Amino acid sequence: MPRILLAEDDDSLRGFLSRALERAGFEVTACADGDEAAAALTQDWDLLLTDIVMPGMDGIEVARLAAARQPGLRIMFITGFAAVALAAGDAAPPGAKVLSKPIHLREIVSEVERMMAAA
Repeated sequence: MPRILLAEDDDSLRGFLSRALERAGFEVTACADGDEAAAALTQDWDLLLTDIVMPGMDGIEVARLAAARQPGLRIMFITGFAAVALAAGDAAPPGAKVLSKPIHLREIVSEVERMMAAA
């Protein structure tokens, strides 16, 4: 079962995303912030799905750390800040995808499935 590390500081969105991805057949470990996600990087993951703007370590920092520890890891960002989304392309690891909030859960699940199938 593909393993997803989810980092999202919004409690309700984190819960909705976790449940939607688990129903789609993924194993999800959900973290409330970037520091918690960084601590979970000792394990191997198939995908990092992270908000960009979070307290503590932000999603870009988590993604860089994850990519350094596990080259080839698929990375997807979700953000409610359009300017951050536009700038993320420069700072994000190569191949990372950026989705802007608001986004429908079905769309996120579809994008995750597409990204996993592209392996």
